[in-house]
Amino acid sequence: MIDIVASGVLFDMDGTLVDSTAVVEAAWTGFGQRHGLDPQTILAFSHGRQTIDTVRHFLPDLDEAEQHRIVDEMIAAEVDNVDGILEVPGAAAFVSRLVDAGVPVALVTSAPRDLAVNRMRAAGVHVPEALVASEDVDHGKPHPDGYLRGAALLGVDPAECAAFEDAPAGLEAAIASGATTVVVGALEADVTAGLYRVTGYDGITVEAEGSAFRIRG
Repeated sequence: MIDIVASGVLFDMDGTLVDSTAVVEAAWTGFGQRHGLDPQTILAFSHGRQTIDTVRHFLPDLDEAEQHRIVDEMIAAEVDNVDGILEVPGAAAFVSRLVDAGVPVALVTSAPRDLAVNRMRAAGVHVPEALVASEDVDHGKPHPDGYLRGAALLGVDPAECAAFEDAPAGLEAAIASGATTVVVGALEADVTAGLYRVTGYDGITVEAEGSAFRIRG
């Protein structure tokens, strides 16, 4: 159950609005096989983080140019791969309800812009004009840079925003930004303690409340 009054809404993408599990798992499994690393260990670390941060973590001895070459190769393979991309249940309708109600909405993702736009469109979810992608921040999640920038693009104080996230790194980033943070999905971890939670977006209502909006469901 959630009952939040906010002046803006910030969304993560993968796992929050878009179910890209099949594509992401295939990409990191291939990476692990090529470099002799356990895919499950990689996936546990990578969720919610920028690709470059994961490559640096698992291949720290490679020079920076080679790390970036690997990242560019992985992203190029993923950009046009939208097979199996779906919306998280109710996501498309919920984002549309927010936009129709006049709520300022931003997407804050660890994915590059082109990949994010392709996945959102493939899932049938509205792509907000305010979009913070991996190339737009100096520090990826769990640093709050992306959420702070997203709120700034909306012209809203981060403390007056609701942020929807599904991964530990993203939740840490959202909390650190000062936003009211909502866990999307079943994640149970220290970082989720005391947070609002939704498993999908069906039935969540949006109503104007003064100069802000009440999001309830």
